[in-house]
Amino acid sequence: MKHLIDPTDLTRQETEEIIDLALDIIANRDKYSESCKGKKLATLFYEPSTRTRLSFTAAMMELGGNVLGFSDAQNTSVSKGETCADTTKVINCFADIIAMRHFEEGAALVSALNSRIPVINAGDGSHAHPTQTLTDLLTIKREIGRFDNLTIGFCGDLKFGRTVHSLIKALSRYSGVKVVLIAPEQLRLPDYMKKEVCEVNGIPYKEVSTLEEVMPELDVLYMTRVQKERFFDEDEFDRVKDCFILDAEKLRAAKPEMRILHPLPRVNEISVDVDADPRAAYFRQVENGKFVRMALILTLLRWAGRDDKQNRLIPADAVRNQHVCRNPRCISNMEVNVDSIFRPAADHPGEWRCVYCESKSK
Repeated sequence: MKHLIDPTDLTRQETEEIIDLALDIIANRDKYSESCKGKKLATLFYEPSTRTRLSFTAAMMELGGNVLGFSDAQNTSVSKGETCADTTKVINCFADIIAMRHFEEGAALVSALNSRIPVINAGDGSHAHPTQTLTDLLTIKREIGRFDNLTIGFCGDLKFGRTVHSLIKALSRYSGVKVVLIAPEQLRLPDYMKKEVCEVNGIPYKEVSTLEEVMPELDVLYMTRVQKERFFDEDEFDRVKDCFILDAEKLRAAKPEMRILHPLPRVNEISVDVDADPRAAYFRQVENGKFVRMALILTLLRWAGRDDKQNRLIPADAVRNQHVCRNPRCISNMEVNVDSIFRPAADHPGEWRCVYCESKSK
C-alpha cells in the first residue's frame, strides 16, 4: 500500500506525474468528473483547518466521490480515549482512502501502519504537510514554469513551520536551488533540516535577519505566520510575532517576476496592500490545492494494492523501544501502545532521531 506521510514518500518522478495530472485536470475538468464515483474519502481532522479540509472535500466531490469524517475530534470516540490506531482500523471499514490532520506529530505514520487503505498526511503537528508541498509545487510550476535554478526565501516561523520543512525536502531534489532563511533567532530552521536536507543534498543556504537584504535576489518568497499554537511560552510568542511583515514598500526591490506564496492563514505578516500585486500568488495557491489533491486521490487509489507501489514506512536500520523521544508533542509520548521507533541521526553520528517526529532521543 502506498501512503503519503512525508514528501519523500514520492519519488521525483511520481511527484511530477501528480503535478502533470493536476495540470490535465485543470485543462479538462469534465473528463474527471466521475473518476471516483462509488469511492469514499474519510477526512479525519483532529485540528482546526479551513483550506486543507475543504479542499480535500471539494476535490473528492469534483471527482464524483463521497466524503465522510469529522472536523472536531471531541465529537468522536477520541474524547473517550480511542487511539489513533483504533480510529484508523474503524475507518477502514467505511472508506477507500483517508486524509488525516492531527496535532500529534507522527499520528499519520501510526495511522498508515494500521491501515489497509491509503493514508494521506494532511499535517501532523509541526512535523510535515506533504499535500501543501504538492500545492506549492503546482503553484510554482504554473507561476514560474520550473523547479530547477530557483532562489527561494522562507520567511517567518521556520522552526515550527511544517510547510517550510516539507517544501525544502521536495526542492532538494532539483538542481540549482538556493535557499534563503529569513527568521529571528528563536524561529530559525532546525539544525537537522539544514544538515540532513540542505547539506546532504548540496543545497546552498544562508540565514539572514531582514527581508530587505535579500528581496532583490528571490524568485519565490514563501511567507509564513508565527504559529501561536506551537509555542509553550506566550511571552516568547509576543516577542517575535511582529518580526517580519511584508508590505508594498518592501516589494519595490523585488523582481517583477518574483512570486509570493503563503500556506495561509495569514495574521499580519502580509499587509492587505500586497493582495492586488500580480506577484501575490497565495490565493491562486489555494485553488491549486484542490486540483493537486484531486490528482493525488486519483493516483493513490489507482496504486492501491500494487506491489510495486509501497512505502518503507519504517527505515531498515530503525530500532524499537530502545529510546524515548524528547518531544512532548510526539505521538509516542501522547498515546498508549505506540512503540518508540528511532533511526540513526545522520547529522550527529552515534545519536538517534525519532521516526515519528525527527526529534532526538532523551
